[in-house]
Amino acid sequence: MEVSVSAAVNVSILAMSVIFMVLIILIFTIKALVKLMPYQAPPIAAPARNTIGRSTTAAEQDDQVAAITATLAAHMGKKPDEFRIVNIQMY
Repeated sequence: MEVSVSAAVNVSILAMSVIFMVLIILIFTIKALVKLMPYQAPPIAAPARNTIGRSTTAAEQDDQVAAITATLAAHMGKKPDEFRIVNIQMY
């Protein structure tokens, strides 16, 4: 079976034209959808205020106290067992 160069060129041109026609159809479809159904951003909800005494479990409180203790110890240059956090109030 002999394949000619002109047949290969014809198939390539046909394939490229089909691909570009599909892309053009997609572009116009997307533009029509954007005009028909514009994007609406969801409303921004106010962040819930989370205090230690309210909606946290005992494990979360312990983790928070451990993190605060480690941060203070590093900041003050002391060992974490040299002081103890007794009360935390969030404002």
